[in-house]
Parts: sequence; C-alpha cells; structure tokens
Amino acid sequence: MRKKILIAGMLGNGLEWYDYALYAYMTLIISKLFFPAGDEAAHLLATLGIFAVGFVARPFGAVLFGWIGDRFGRRTALVLSIFMMAVPTGCIGLLPTYEMIGVFAPLLLTLIRILQGLSLGGAFCGSMTFLVEHAPLRRRGLVGSASLVSLAIGFLLGSIIASLVKAPLTSAQYESWGWRIPFLLGIAIGFIGLYIRRHCEESPAYETAKQEGSLSKTPVRDTLTQEGRHMAQAIGIYLTVTMPFYLLSAYFITFTEHSLHRTMQEALMLNTVNMLIVMVVCPLSAWLSDRIGRKKILTIGALLFFGASVPLFTLVSQPDLLSIMLAQAIFAMLVGLYTGPVPALLVEIFPTRLRYTGMALSYNISAALFGGTAPMVCQWLMNRTGNSYSIAYYVMACAFVSLVTLYFYRDRHEEVLA
Repeated sequence: MRKKILIAGMLGNGLEWYDYALYAYMTLIISKLFFPAGDEAAHLLATLGIFAVGFVARPFGAVLFGWIGDRFGRRTALVLSIFMMAVPTGCIGLLPTYEMIGVFAPLLLTLIRILQGLSLGGAFCGSMTFLVEHAPLRRRGLVGSASLVSLAIGFLLGSIIASLVKAPLTSAQYESWGWRIPFLLGIAIGFIGLYIRRHCEESPAYETAKQEGSLSKTPVRDTLTQEGRHMAQAIGIYLTVTMPFYLLSAYFITFTEHSLHRTMQEALMLNTVNMLIVMVVCPLSAWLSDRIGRKKILTIGALLFFGASVPLFTLVSQPDLLSIMLAQAIFAMLVGLYTGPVPALLVEIFPTRLRYTGMALSYNISAALFGGTAPMVCQWLMNRTGNSYSIAYYVMACAFVSLVTLYFYRDRHEEVLA
C-alpha cells in the first residue's frame, strides 16, 4: 500500500476532526458568550444541545456524500467534505457573541454546526472506506484503524492548540478574543487537507466496480431496500464506539471542570493523555483482529465495558487527581480496544457498489442518536441524579446492545471485498 494514500487518509481525516472537536473543548466558554447571563446549568445544557444538533445533520450528510462517493468516487466526496468543514469552522471564530447580536448568536452557531455535521456525515466513512479498500487482505484491520488514530490526532491537536493559546493569556483576554484563534486556524489546517486529498489516487475496489459496470445509479434507495440487515448490524456494533468515545473525548472535559471542579488546564491535560492512549491501543487491537478476527476482539471489548463501567465511574468521582486520571486512562484503553477493528468491519459488511452509502448511513444514524447526544444526555443525567453512576449504566446499556448484535454477526475478516 502506498504511503501517500495512508498519509492522505490520515491527515485529511485528522484535520477535519480537529475542526469538529474544537467546539467540544470550548463548551464552557461558548455557554458563557452565546447565551444571556443567568442559569449556568441550563446554558451548558443548551450548548451541549447545539453540539448534538451537528450530529442530527450527519445522516443527511451521509445521504449526500454517500451518493457522491458511490456514484462519482471516494476521492471526490472526500475533497468536497473537507472544504465544507474548514469554512464553517473559521466562521465560528468570527461569530458575534450574545452581547453583540442577542439571540442571533446561538442561532448562527447552530447553523454552522449543521453545516459541520453535513460535512462530517460523509467525511469519516469516506476515509475508512478509502483506506480499507486500498489495504491488503491481511492488513485491513490495521490500515483501517489509521482512520481512528487520525481521529484521535485531530482531537489531540485541538486540545494542544487550545492549551497553547490559553496558556499566555489572562482569563479576560481569552474570553474576549483568545478563544477565537483555534477556530480561525481551522481554515488553514482544512485547506492543507484539501490539497492532500486532491492529489490521491481513487480506490482500486471502486475503480474495478466502475469498470465492471456494477456501480449503483441509486445508491441511497438500493441501500435502504437491500442492505437493511447489514445496516442494523453496523448501527448496533458502532453504538459502543460512538457513545463511549464522545463521553471520553467531549464530555469528560466538561465533566472534569464542571462536576469534578478541576481546572481547564487539568481537564485538557487529561484529555491529551486519553487521546494518546487511544492512539496506541487502537492499532494494536486492529492488528490483533487481523489475526484472530474482529468479532472476538469486539466481544471482549463490549464485555469489559459492561463489567468495568460502575467501578470506573466510582473511581473517577474521587476527589484526588490521580484517581480521576487512572479511571479516565482505563476507560480510554477500553475505547481503543473496542474501536480498533471497527473501520475494517464496517467496510467488510457492505458490498463495494453500496459501501460508502451503507457505511455512512449506519455510522451517522448511530452517531446522531447516541454519539452527539452523549454529552447532553450525560449532563442531563448528572443534573437529575447528582452522581456519575447513571452515566455508567448508560455505557452498560450501549455495550449490551452491541453484544447482542455481535452474537448474530458473521466475521468476514478473511474474505475478499465483494
């Protein structure tokens, strides 16, 4: 496999996730600046609700980019998606606050999140499809995990830049203008990814299907009518990727600051450690799945989530920083273990002629229902119960659904892509 393809797939995807992740890191300051002074808890919940709105748009992005990717090629869809991510991200850095334009501030922010959601609705699945379709049979899991590693890199890059921008500024300077800098940098970072993707070769599996004349002219309709069972499997399996990952990467920052009363610097430091752990464990898990199968690794991961969630959320609620760090680190290991084999598995479920659309719809439906809503639902659970055990039970419920789905899934890790 050419290094250029791997680098292009990883860099473009990582840069898009940097753009998308910044909102999660800026949740508390956005809740201050884009809503009127008053009920802090309500405004935080509203800000997390806008975060979720971006995910609601993602299934529509899946339809749009799935159609483009299956009709006109993976590369075309990926080039368009990164452009649609970079520009709205820069616009957040230019948005007037509630003090300046009143209720139009959160409305414009919501519109931008919808545009970002449309973009990411096709981008991530396109990256997974593009990489795995280029990969040799015995390395599909490992190569596919590069899309998840690059996702973690994007979140990590956002965390690092947010920390570097915050460090030399006073709180007043940061709230006044400093928070805008990472968003504005997203424009330049996005166009770097655009340049990289424009100079990549098309997927060989897609080119073969195109030459054979087997591509679908109506991929959305055909996917919905022919691939319902596979979509249900993909949604159920991905559930224990999307909810725990956004709990780890997005909500834990707010949870650490707001509920555990640690500083923003400590929350970002913990997030950096967590993302590094995911980046290490994820490819190891994927590599192992190339040898013993995706289903075995995912079943072990889901069982561990089910059994360890309550003890981990007991530990994370302790007052000392070491306990918080240890609990989050173990949770990050479980996230890396479960997510590693998933990109290859999603590619293997669907046929080439409908793969982009099938993956995009399944992934984004699962992400919209359980990933984007995870921070908001977890905060609502904290507001209602006052303890973190309710969040642990939510994780366990997701793991149970995935276990049931995996029981009926037939492993395809040794089969040639059809």
